[in-house]
Amino acid sequence: MSKLHLVLGGRVSDPRGLDFTEFDKMDLVGVYPSYEEAENAWRGNAQRTVDDAEMKYVIVHLHKLLEPKLEDTAEEGDSA
Repeated sequence: MSKLHLVLGGRVSDPRGLDFTEFDKMDLVGVYPSYEEAENAWRGNAQRTVDDAEMKYVIVHLHKLLEPKLEDTAEEGDSA
């Protein structure tokens, strides 16, 4: 399975948290096949809005949501 990453942004009630507001105005940047590509997209958008403290962009690890058991197995295998 590909490691899919979603980059999205929007207004938050507190810049230290993830309580997004105005869901109808959220910026869904895109889905990326690697963390590096997602990070580049995140960084570009975050830097573009750096002066707006209420605007926040995040990377969501979709692969961890879609198949959490695979992540648990991979972590167990790494520690052995």
